[in-house]
Amino acid sequence: MSLKNVFVGCLCACASAGAFAGSGAAGPSADDALRSVTMASNDTGRLSRASVAPLEFGEAPYRLPALAGNLNEAIVRIPVDAAGTITLQATLYKPDGNGPFPLIVFNHGKIEGDPRAQPRSRPLSFAREFVRRGYVVVAPNREGFAGSGGTYRQEGCDVEKNGMAQADDVKATIDYMSRLSYVDASHIVVAGTSHGGLTTMAYGVEAAPGVRGLINFSGGLRQDACARWQDNLTHAFEQYCEAVRIPSLWVYGDNDSVWTPALTQRMYAAYLEHGAQAKMVDFGDYKNDAHRLVVDRDGVRVWWPAVDAFLERIGMPTHVQYQVQGPAIPRPSGYASVDAVSAVPYVDATGREAYRKFLSQYPTRAFAVSSSGAWSWAEGGDDPMSVALANCRKENGNAPCRLYAVDNQVVWNDKSRSDSQTASSAQRDDANPSALASRD
Repeated sequence: MSLKNVFVGCLCACASAGAFAGSGAAGPSADDALRSVTMASNDTGRLSRASVAPLEFGEAPYRLPALAGNLNEAIVRIPVDAAGTITLQATLYKPDGNGPFPLIVFNHGKIEGDPRAQPRSRPLSFAREFVRRGYVVVAPNREGFAGSGGTYRQEGCDVEKNGMAQADDVKATIDYMSRLSYVDASHIVVAGTSHGGLTTMAYGVEAAPGVRGLINFSGGLRQDACARWQDNLTHAFEQYCEAVRIPSLWVYGDNDSVWTPALTQRMYAAYLEHGAQAKMVDFGDYKNDAHRLVVDRDGVRVWWPAVDAFLERIGMPTHVQYQVQGPAIPRPSGYASVDAVSAVPYVDATGREAYRKFLSQYPTRAFAVSSSGAWSWAEGGDDPMSVALANCRKENGNAPCRLYAVDNQVVWNDKSRSDSQTASSAQRDDANPSALASRD
């Protein structure tokens, strides 16, 4: 990977999906998509060398212990106040064993509309990289979001106050997690994307002693209804930097659908104004929207090398300690060429047009069909196969669907009528894309 720009301060898109008629505008051509993904995934940094060779002990090779693919996912309730009258719904991922393990907190973004309607935060691609390195990962839904109690605290057009209000929930999360026996409270990192990135930087103002660093992925809050919202946003970062004493990593891209490169530079320059320790990595363009980077499985190879170096610098572990498998991809069946639209079984003319749209999407992608004529496609995120299957089942009266194509291969086998392909996580909110955009 070639990073477009790296700035050091010593003054210191969501997963797409379609069902039946599909959704969203057509993306670039399949060839262009492949070239884009190759460019984003060809770096020679630590991530590409993350597999660890077996160590020999006598005659038996030592291999890393295997960890369940669901990363021991659990839902926990975190009290916001001492009385526990308001609690946060949080997703927890952890290694096997008693620890103590280092902790990373992941703060979600905000989509337009009712925060309560957002799906539970489940940053699987992000969590997988940290859990395999021995971290506990917690992703709290802030007050008023998803299944959390309380009410979203907007604070009008005052972005600085908004960020500080959100940071209260991060504080409650870290207070709670630090008391758990399997958490090493002296090794904590706080990260977030979009509105969660702003929240992360605001939390740094009064961070707990064990917090060693902040990671800001495309952070901010866009308030189109507020006059001079860009100035309000820039001012918030300037105010935060006056009190923050821990280092931060800023990860932004050029083709971000929410922030322009010029605004990104304004925010970063404002944050450096009073001597904050920060480094910005501009990774250039990512697929059709840099804002989706951190929740995309394909994005890991873009952001991990910079995060890896940052973690090492602040004394956090980076070595792989567990074998963790990502979503299992079916083998190609040879049934047809992936671009043979007429070969797709069961679907009508509308379904074939949707398949053409599917072919214009970026990998990672999946297309599912049913003998009833139902179909669905999904692109991006952590597991588009589960999303496509789950949405197809919804359109099919919860009857089984099967994968036809995954990425650039047809996996359909007409000789097998098995309905063994299921949306393995459809009951765990996988069918909902992660909240990315931060707009009021």
